[in-house]
Amino acid sequence: MSAKESEEKMSDQTTSEQTNPEQNAPEPANYDLDEDLDKAGGKSYSQGSLVWRRFLHHKGAMVASAILILVILLAFTSTGVGSLPGWWPKNHVDLYAFPQGSPNGEPTLRFWPFALGEHPFGQDTIGKDYFALVMQGTQKSVIIAFMVGLIATMIGTLIGGAAGYFRGRIESILMRATDLVIIIPLLVLAAVLGRMVDGANIYVLAGVLGVVVWTGMARLVRGEVLSLREREFVHAAKAIGTSNWRIIFRHILPNCIGTIVVNSTLLIASAILLETALSYLGFGVRAPESSLGLLISQNQEAMDTRPWLFWWPGLFILTIALCVNFIGDGLRDAFDPRQQMD
Repeated sequence: MSAKESEEKMSDQTTSEQTNPEQNAPEPANYDLDEDLDKAGGKSYSQGSLVWRRFLHHKGAMVASAILILVILLAFTSTGVGSLPGWWPKNHVDLYAFPQGSPNGEPTLRFWPFALGEHPFGQDTIGKDYFALVMQGTQKSVIIAFMVGLIATMIGTLIGGAAGYFRGRIESILMRATDLVIIIPLLVLAAVLGRMVDGANIYVLAGVLGVVVWTGMARLVRGEVLSLREREFVHAAKAIGTSNWRIIFRHILPNCIGTIVVNSTLLIASAILLETALSYLGFGVRAPESSLGLLISQNQEAMDTRPWLFWWPGLFILTIALCVNFIGDGLRDAFDPRQQMD
């Protein structure tokens, strides 16, 4: 083959590559923008299913959920609920003799080799079984926290939704009332109201605390509603004569569910700490009821001689608060996957 023919052949190949660039272009890379969608295998999933799948892939939230469920099951099954007995033979009312060789009622729990003993968490200063006391306190603290979260979520969602949708004078009145509650220190307001009610009734106390911690939820929901009320589906609902409250509850608030669920979990965590602080100061749960904060308050003077009376309820408070916060982080990432993108 002559040099002239070689040059003509190379020129033809170059012309062919320029004419059909798609034939010689490299294969496009496959970027996984959403692992859940890649693993779907061509199936169609609802928004709720995708959120659930993302949440299940959040390792921190899964570990926290497992620990929180174990703590709740341990608290409610060990000493029983109401008239239902538990599997633990001792109760939080009776006095028990101090074992021989343990005049201070030290914990009998051993991790290796594992053994519960007669009093795994020890005994208090008068001989009560501290495991039963801590389990009872955990029950009451969990009930108060979840009730506060539910009540505050309902109030905050209602006020925030109405203020963001109706605007005008209604928004001014509702948000000025919200600002009035915000400027008062939360602990002071909760302490005053807690002192006014009977601390021996945990349900009344939970209702009072729920009335004072809803402000953050109201402001967040209002912000979401302000953006959603201008969307096309809201205008379409108005055009066919749908009532305002039906639009709020059937069309707008379901689209705020991510914000509402995530912040309700954070409310539960803050309620645990708020109840602990109030009970420690003497403005929260009072005898004959029990709570984790009340146990710390009652045994603060025994910190030097019987430190387990302080550490066991403190450990359960820390565990519950951290688990709820990790679950909230997992829900936030599940509802808004952009949080996970670099």
